[in-house]
Amino acid sequence: MLLRLAYLAVTNAFAALRLLPMGDRDKNIEILALRHQINVLQRQLGADVRVRFAAEDRTFLAALLAPLPREVLRRMRLLIRPDTVLRWIAI
Repeated sequence: MLLRLAYLAVTNAFAALRLLPMGDRDKNIEILALRHQINVLQRQLGADVRVRFAAEDRTFLAALLAPLPREVLRRMRLLIRPDTVLRWIAI
């Protein structure tokens, strides 16, 4: 698990570095494209299929989303419910 978590941290650090030279317009387009992909995945999975996150994925998401205010977190489009993320943060 620690190796996977380290891998996620390194790959996401490089992803964050890739965002530095991008303009706001490009970042907004990428965000919209990612949100659309989430919508497509949710449609394909249907309401009866639950997405399973590995422990390292839960840890990384909780660390990434922890600084956000609860109101912002509840407005975000996530594969999981915001209350689930808040529960992960509390653990």
